[in-house]
Amino acid sequence: MPRIADESGMQTHQGSNYAFTGAGLNRLGATEYTLVTIAVDVTGSTQGFEDNLRLALVTAVKSCKKSPRSDNLLVRVITFSTRVGVSELHGFKPLSEIDPDKDYPKFQPDGMTPLYDAVHSAVEAMAIYGAQLTKADFLCNGIVFVITDGVDNHSTATPAMIRDELAKIGRNEAMESVHTVLIGINLQGCRKELEGFQKDAGLNQFIDVGDVTAGKLAKLAAFVSQSVSSQSQALGTGGPSQAIAATI
Repeated sequence: MPRIADESGMQTHQGSNYAFTGAGLNRLGATEYTLVTIAVDVTGSTQGFEDNLRLALVTAVKSCKKSPRSDNLLVRVITFSTRVGVSELHGFKPLSEIDPDKDYPKFQPDGMTPLYDAVHSAVEAMAIYGAQLTKADFLCNGIVFVITDGVDNHSTATPAMIRDELAKIGRNEAMESVHTVLIGINLQGCRKELEGFQKDAGLNQFIDVGDVTAGKLAKLAAFVSQSVSSQSQALGTGGPSQAIAATI
């Protein structure tokens, strides 16, 4: 699989339908890492609370920087809509190299919801990069958060493809464990559809945040940070962390 490095030391990797980037392994100073992916819905229906949604992302990443395990986190952030496709704000890079205030520009919501494509991209990229870390004798696990306000209405990927990709991670021993969290906001009657997607795709956890307020998004940011810390602390135990109970 071709890997092309840019001037920042990030390498481009190709999945089945999506390219992604990750820090060159020769730049990594620790012996173990938790891979973190955050996927944020920026479709047209998020208009009106896009600034608070971005603030939740910024707050979550800043909170992760305060973790005792911050030096062992590699973070990737993507947004998704039919306007931007599945768009990488940055690939897997050390948390210390991320400036949340500058790296996450103002969201511009528009378009429909390629939710399945976003989740498939998140899982597949983590599987490919995690396998490279494992092969290079790094210990690694991962956690994926997908934040959406609606159901899929424009994807090529299917829930079965996502389930298969997650199963391959375990079958190929690409990583020690991966925890996946689907987070619904402002769902307005589509909770059952997202619960069905969670089960069909084999995702570990579904959380319904409810109506968006600044306070709830602050709690969401805290939940993300706590879950990342828990998964990172579980590294080396041979299994995933216990799911953090969300009080949002």
